[in-house]
Amino acid sequence: MDKKTVSPLLIPDLPTGPLDEYRQKAKFNWKQLKLDFYGKDALEFMDSVWSVLQSDPIFKHAPLDLSLDETRHHTFKQVRRLMEYNFLTFEKMIMKPSIAQWFTAAVGMYNWSTMAKFILNYQMFAGCLRMMGSDRHSEFVEDAETLQIFGCFALTEMSHGSNTKLMRTTATYDPRTQEFVINTPDIEACKIWVGNLGKSATHALVFAQLYTPDGNCHGLHGFVVPIRDPNTLQSLGGITVGDIGKKLGLNGVDNGFVLFNNVRVPRENLLNRTGDVSPNGQYLSPYKDPNQRFAASLGPLSGGRVGIIQIGACNLRMAITIAIRYSAVRRQFGPNNHTEIPVIEYQLQQWRLIPYIAASFALEHLSRIMLQAIADFQLSAVIGEKTEHHAELGREIHALSCAAKSLSTWTASRGIQECREACGGHGYLAVNRLGELRADNDPNLTYEGDNHVILLQTSNYLLSRFNALMQGESVEEAPMGSVGFIGNYRQILQRKFTATNEHECQKPEVLVSVYEWLICYLLKETHTKLNNSLRDGCDEFSARNNCQVYYAQDLSIAYIEYFTLRKFSEFVSQHPDTPILSQLVSLYGLWSIQSHLTRLYQGGFISGTRPTQLIHSSIVALCLQLKDQAVSLVDVLAPPDFILNSAIGQSDGEIYKNLYGAILQSPGVLDRPPWWREFLHKPVIQHDTQHSSKL
Repeated sequence: MDKKTVSPLLIPDLPTGPLDEYRQKAKFNWKQLKLDFYGKDALEFMDSVWSVLQSDPIFKHAPLDLSLDETRHHTFKQVRRLMEYNFLTFEKMIMKPSIAQWFTAAVGMYNWSTMAKFILNYQMFAGCLRMMGSDRHSEFVEDAETLQIFGCFALTEMSHGSNTKLMRTTATYDPRTQEFVINTPDIEACKIWVGNLGKSATHALVFAQLYTPDGNCHGLHGFVVPIRDPNTLQSLGGITVGDIGKKLGLNGVDNGFVLFNNVRVPRENLLNRTGDVSPNGQYLSPYKDPNQRFAASLGPLSGGRVGIIQIGACNLRMAITIAIRYSAVRRQFGPNNHTEIPVIEYQLQQWRLIPYIAASFALEHLSRIMLQAIADFQLSAVIGEKTEHHAELGREIHALSCAAKSLSTWTASRGIQECREACGGHGYLAVNRLGELRADNDPNLTYEGDNHVILLQTSNYLLSRFNALMQGESVEEAPMGSVGFIGNYRQILQRKFTATNEHECQKPEVLVSVYEWLICYLLKETHTKLNNSLRDGCDEFSARNNCQVYYAQDLSIAYIEYFTLRKFSEFVSQHPDTPILSQLVSLYGLWSIQSHLTRLYQGGFISGTRPTQLIHSSIVALCLQLKDQAVSLVDVLAPPDFILNSAIGQSDGEIYKNLYGAILQSPGVLDRPPWWREFLHKPVIQHDTQHSSKL
């Protein structure tokens, strides 16, 4: 197929080599698909960032044997240089919100520590001040965006993470001095896991329980608290701050802890969009309902979760690129002793890997949908919109983001591990990057909420709508269109699986219909179990706790898989001239549905052996059909070789030359060890004379 229809200035040609065998088999133009899937603006922006990173010596990939302090120093220098390049500004993001998403992907795929350290200051500190504060905080924002100060986001405490309402750091207002007194009551309340805080942050956005002089607690609020002197990086009076030490990954980010001993900050350091305190100590808020105020005050967390959806998708697309390119070149065994075939020709390798290509495309599109939604929501909040539509959009985004973050990061976690194993022993070598991807993806499963825990937020949202429906209320479709079908749950539960062959089984509309039935069934079952527990005398907390496993959690997962599949299918329907995308939709849907077969049988949606046989045979058939397209599909997903930074994942396919070259570049690879003299001191073996042989 002609690859020249897209300018090589926009999408460069790939080098020739061992991968040509499969690239020549592709039935689609990979450049055109890359352009259609990502868009010209995104590709041009990311390429401009990547070109700068590759040409700047500061972004030369660091040796693997740097010390912890050297790693953090190296990362900080890169963050400072990124700020000098000024790729991301508030004005640019207002004009084109997608630019933040492109920047995160471009820098993150290079190095997630660099990206995280940048984002923690620029978005989680300065960005939250914009959203949660007012004009009186503009100086802090400007200073953070020019690195006059360096910020962090301090919410989690030693003994509380997910249960944010019970954070125990206090901020007590003193009307005599018009200051808040920030205090840590004990070590369990110390702020911990705060990115940037360990060594480099000068200021923190600290969440604390606000107390007014009358003794009333008004819940969690954000305060700007100076931590270190920006000129010396020495900690300020009343503050104990330190580094929590080496982690399993992301060690370029200095996560830290801090305790406050009656630290005073001006009244104006309270972020006052959701609540303020007058000079004489009166609490003021536009929100009459404390729960609404609390939700609004932690609104930025939804933005953080949405960002993690993209991180999971990026990690998966890099891992699957490495594994597919390796599998297309690596040869093992064959029909006779003289012929070996690429391991991608084996059905098992196809079944292990190719569904993750489909998942990569689906999750990448999901992240774009969610990032656009949160950008629209946050922009509306900044301009002061307080309509019911805006509030409902916030609730829907919260429910979707909790589930989507879980789906993306779990899928990436499983996918990276599968790719590591599919590359055999070479996949375990650090220069091939799969270990780094696995380690750096891992914290996403618990950052911004443990996946298992935040799925409860999603099921609570769905159950609240179903409860309203059961009480005879009219339940309108939500702004993003994720729940409208639930109003027809009675009719939907009458459906049965009707596909009689693989062609019918693979139709996207059939797969979407399966998910609609599954969600309605799980809603009904979870609702029934919850109400039965309440009737049996359980309090609501215990009743909800007792219906998580096999009920509420499965409901949340089915809901986000449905939404992901439907949105991906809608995107593909807009590109009818690219049948390869339709195959990816079908594979993603079937691959996801197979994990729910027990429920589909249990609820009577399917019966007999034929449906399972159709689903399984369709998955295997689609993997086979996509086998010759797999290399070109990951060419669509792949960043440049410099960014991917994997010896066996490079686009030229020279896996052995590149691997050997990378091994030879390791420090001291050919040297004898400095402890070689120890080898000369032979051990003195102690003989057991009591039990020695008499022979």
